[in-house]
Amino acid sequence: MVESTQRGTASSGPTSAHVPRQVSAPSESRTADLVVVGLGHVGLPLARSACAAGLRVRGLDVSDRVASGLGAGRSHVGGVTDAEVTSMLAQDFRAGTDPEVVRDARTVVICVPTGLIADGGPDLAQVEAAAGEVARRLTPGTLVVLESTSYPGTTEQVVKPLLEKGSGLVAGQDFFLAYSPQRIDPGNREWGVENTPKIVSGYTTDCARRAVAFYSPFIRDVVLAKGTREAEMAKLLENTYRYVNIALVDEVALYCRLSGIDVWDVLHCAGTKPFGFGRFAPGPGVGGHCIPVDPRYLATEAERQGYSFRLLDAARQVLDSMPGHVAQRALGVLDDHGIEPEGARVLLLGVTYKPDVADIRETPARAVAAVLAESGVQVSYHDPYVEHFRVGGVTLPRATDLDEALEEADLVVLLQLHTCYDLGALGRRGRPLLDTRGTVVTGRFVTPL
Repeated sequence: MVESTQRGTASSGPTSAHVPRQVSAPSESRTADLVVVGLGHVGLPLARSACAAGLRVRGLDVSDRVASGLGAGRSHVGGVTDAEVTSMLAQDFRAGTDPEVVRDARTVVICVPTGLIADGGPDLAQVEAAAGEVARRLTPGTLVVLESTSYPGTTEQVVKPLLEKGSGLVAGQDFFLAYSPQRIDPGNREWGVENTPKIVSGYTTDCARRAVAFYSPFIRDVVLAKGTREAEMAKLLENTYRYVNIALVDEVALYCRLSGIDVWDVLHCAGTKPFGFGRFAPGPGVGGHCIPVDPRYLATEAERQGYSFRLLDAARQVLDSMPGHVAQRALGVLDDHGIEPEGARVLLLGVTYKPDVADIRETPARAVAAVLAESGVQVSYHDPYVEHFRVGGVTLPRATDLDEALEEADLVVLLQLHTCYDLGALGRRGRPLLDTRGTVVTGRFVTPL
């Protein structure tokens, strides 16, 4: 199903003076229906879905390790199993590091990461590098789609000029250009590529039509945006909504603790309202590739235009303070039990940013550990998904025997709700435990956030 905007168009129109003509389709002799550039948490699930739909898919990545691992049937991405990679190979999927594969593609989708530079601003280095490689091999009739998250205007103001300069071709005349924001939710078993509605936009109406035609065979619902800037903004709004609401419940949790109110019961009661309330939960901070990053893209671009998102600034202050708050609460629990911080053994349970996902990008666990270590605490961690965890240039000791580690710890801090943790048993261990998730069965030694 294709949903459209009220005006029924998918383009804000080209910004140059030329009048677009219809782009010719690429020749049928091309060997790949799709080349996915960037085989990470976004690109590999996309490639898997396209393979399952019968498309001839090639994957392009800068990492030899990633490409060779996929060629051997090994997945490096949570949510894509080794068996699924093996099935993709049987469907003629191939992964490599040679960008020449782009020349034979009908469609190229760029799925590289967009992070932050040192001062917190947008880092488009990988998008720019990928666009440059594609440009040098771009042929007439190809559809190029950007899925990487970025600020409004990136597709037309950054990617389009790079593609045109490097190829000598004109977007909307010689090749198709589109933007379609990724909506991957790692670890989510209910919503995946195929059944999550897909926002699609194009530089021109013809570009949008071609993008819709590409995605429709393997995505159930395609939602047509008015233009690329609207689609880019929609993605930022989705994650900014979560960012602000998580900050709100974090601040409510801090107030409730000060006032002697059970915040978890407050959330339970408020969550029973069937309309007008979306439940979010407090915790040690936000992590991952989207929530801590995307609002910064929006705020930075807005500031460039002379506009200030005051609510985002306030939310960032709250969220940035949460890891420090958790660390101070941990030190307070040690003090309540007569344990000095210097030399105290604190075990962190779960250091990934999300339950049952092997991803430590922007995880608040790192800041929690750093504050504790600065206070002289001996910090170790247990996480079945993370073999090595570095904090301030030092690799933390990893506990592999959970029972033994729990017995030896002076304090246990539950940071992440991996399913391997028996929450009831944790509450009965007889060891001081700081529960940042409000899920451990209350015990005499359990302290809430």
